[in-house]
Amino acid sequence: MRMKRAADFFSIPEREQIRQAVHTAESSTTGEIATMVVDESDPYRDTVVLGAVMLAGFLALVASVLLDHITIWFYIPLVFALYFPCYILFARMPVLKRPLLSRQRISQTVRERALRAFYEKGLYRTRDATGILIFISLLERKVWILGDRGINSKITPDSWQGLALELSEGLREGSACAALCRVIDTCGVLLAEHFPPKADDANELSDEMAT
Repeated sequence: MRMKRAADFFSIPEREQIRQAVHTAESSTTGEIATMVVDESDPYRDTVVLGAVMLAGFLALVASVLLDHITIWFYIPLVFALYFPCYILFARMPVLKRPLLSRQRISQTVRERALRAFYEKGLYRTRDATGILIFISLLERKVWILGDRGINSKITPDSWQGLALELSEGLREGSACAALCRVIDTCGVLLAEHFPPKADDANELSDEMAT
């Protein structure tokens, strides 16, 4: 049940395959494509607390019934005693948090984290404002694709939704690398249509996947 971490989610050969896909896609456009994978978009500390309380309460109830000792004086102290082990369990196994997260919260959190990464990685500093970020958040199994203002003036953000869904499906099916390479290739085609290469074009961002 332990979730794979971002650092080793893609193998070394897969990372090289992704790097090559970025390099190839960028060769036909002034656009810059960056990829990033993170463990989770937020620690969701409130969800850890909620999960620990719920699990501790359930385990205490089961114990009370099995021991035929159903009194508040037994149940409440047992909940407190079980809370800390349950908290540690939720903290160390992030995958347990996912069922407690709403779709709306997941979407909002991943979007905000992707937007922060866009600026942290300097995608807004490209010469023609043609940076694009393909952001993968593993816990949420969610993908967000962000384009800079130069791209958004030609390609609407809605255009990336289908590609984000395709990559999300690849994550769920265990074919993340192949799906990501296909999405990178499609991004390159879309960018080349509106932003063809220039004679003095230079590679402004690293082709390596960030974590």
